[in-house]
Amino acid sequence: MKDTIRTFVAVEVTEAVRRQAEVLVNDLQAGGADVKWVEPENQHLTLKFLGEVASREIPRVCEAVQLGVAGFEPFELEIRGAGAFPTSARPRTLWLGSGRGENEMVALQEQVDEQLGKLSFRSDRRRFHPHLTIGRVRRGGPGLKELAKLLADREDFQAGTVTVDKVLVFSSILERSGPIYQVLGTAKLGRK
Repeated sequence: MKDTIRTFVAVEVTEAVRRQAEVLVNDLQAGGADVKWVEPENQHLTLKFLGEVASREIPRVCEAVQLGVAGFEPFELEIRGAGAFPTSARPRTLWLGSGRGENEMVALQEQVDEQLGKLSFRSDRRRFHPHLTIGRVRRGGPGLKELAKLLADREDFQAGTVTVDKVLVFSSILERSGPIYQVLGTAKLGRK
């Protein structure tokens, strides 16, 4: 086993949401921007990226995530609205946002972040915005203006809902063909 494991904490999305995300990606590809699209099977809602974690610390990370989710009951999160970080006019990360259930998701992320902070993982300073990353812009060009227009036209795009009933700790192995994610631990909501 490696000494360190590239690790993150996330909520999985349903196949139905992934199919809707594919519909959106197909629409956005028409703009001609140079974007690396996220493979549907790799789409998830990241709560926290931990980076390289000592393999011996993974059990403590999983325990901290369980403590972070312990006070939460399962809830529904609506996946909706296309946008980009930092802005649609200067996109770097393309995403589907959230609607109903967003406040619960933010609170969940804050508790997970707090528990991981006790293990010396740096707390996130910016307010968490639940989102599903669907692509990353590789470089500028004439397609960005059209991409911004396409995003604006889809700010109310509906992708469905996700039942948030567990949070997963993943490893991320970077390969030339793209990342490979493996579940390292599962923390179920509603278990005190």
